Amino acid sequence: MAVLYKPCCYSETLNKKAWVQLTTFRAQWMSELKSSSGASGMSDRLLRAKGLKRTQDLAREEKATELFLRAVQEEQSGAVYEAIKFYRMAMQLVPDIEFKINYSRPADADRGGGNYNEDSDVDGEIEDLLAYFEQELTLESSFPKICNPELDTTQMHISALPREILMYIFRWVVSSELDMRALEQLSLVCRGFYICARDPEIWHSACVRVWGRNCTKVVPFKSWRDMFLQRPRVRFDGVYISKTSYIRQGEESLDGFYRAWHHVEYYRYLRFFPDGHVIMLTTPDDPLVIVPRLRTKNSRMDSALLGHFRLSQETDNQTKVFAVVSKKKEEKATEFQRNRFCRRNPPPEAEHSFHVGLHLSSGGCQSSNKLVWIHHSCHITYKLTGETVVTAFDLDRMYTPFFFARVKSYTAYSEQPL
Repeated sequence: MAVLYKPCCYSETLNKKAWVQLTTFRAQWMSELKSSSGASGMSDRLLRAKGLKRTQDLAREEKATELFLRAVQEEQSGAVYEAIKFYRMAMQLVPDIEFKINYSRPADADRGGGNYNEDSDVDGEIEDLLAYFEQELTLESSFPKICNPELDTTQMHISALPREILMYIFRWVVSSELDMRALEQLSLVCRGFYICARDPEIWHSACVRVWGRNCTKVVPFKSWRDMFLQRPRVRFDGVYISKTSYIRQGEESLDGFYRAWHHVEYYRYLRFFPDGHVIMLTTPDDPLVIVPRLRTKNSRMDSALLGHFRLSQETDNQTKVFAVVSKKKEEKATEFQRNRFCRRNPPPEAEHSFHVGLHLSSGGCQSSNKLVWIHHSCHITYKLTGETVVTAFDLDRMYTPFFFARVKSYTAYSEQPL
């Protein structure tokens, strides 16, 4: 039996399948086109939204900067309440505006904060350097750190400490001995340490320790640091030494053939402390022996005189140092009379004190390193009558000036913070 094929029916079936596949492909292609066009449109909308938000943030930051600088200007002029109002408005707009301000470039003069920074000829370089470091730290991060570790470490780095803790460490570096030289050396470590070492509170505290609580105004100096470095003051990181020598004629020999001459040499030492104490010592001993023993006020040398000093700035713009020193009071030992019939007439009890006046000047390349005698007297006060006898000494060539010598061991240890 013969089999007959129908080629027309078979080709029709193939055409239907191809048409179905084509239709499915077209539908899938159209759906992909719609989804891609929708995604691109959405991304465009997101970009526009982000751009608008950034513009708004910049405008808000610019307004906050203007308000913050206006607050600074009001605070400097003494209007504290107005300054608080502007500070609050600025921080409501941008909470961390304090860390985003470029202090080296103030706002336009037409705005509120136009006169925030004035040009300085004397200390301008330091101010510009300080502002430059602050600007660099601000640009690196919104919440800048004082410093960053140079190498990766598994231990806790000092940059993780809050700024308040770092400032407390800096006060320990300065210590109660006012070692501002160590603070200046610490500022050479990095930019953050440089900024911390220029903190006005530290330098103001140092000025108060030197000139007293009446030191409340920084004028005519540019800053508290400028006052501490330029205003005449006694130094605490060493000792003032005066060397006196003369030739004295001795006694004649027994046979009358010759007469001896003696070369006499002795030293006077003045050691000042930041708390107002002073030690005065006159001895023939060499400075290599005496200087280490003057590190603290609790000196065990019997010939040392302990007292207080004060600085005085006269109308002629000369700084003078006045000191009152006396021997340490010692407990008297009980005396027993060897013979009851022997009566002793003890000398009247009296207190001896020495008043010293010195003129502070500068010699050579160092500042405030020379003290010249202007007064020296002895005051004897009798306890029984209360009478005081004053004996003034003539300031002859024996009163040679004091010259300062720095002693590193005096500031090697910190007993208390500033």
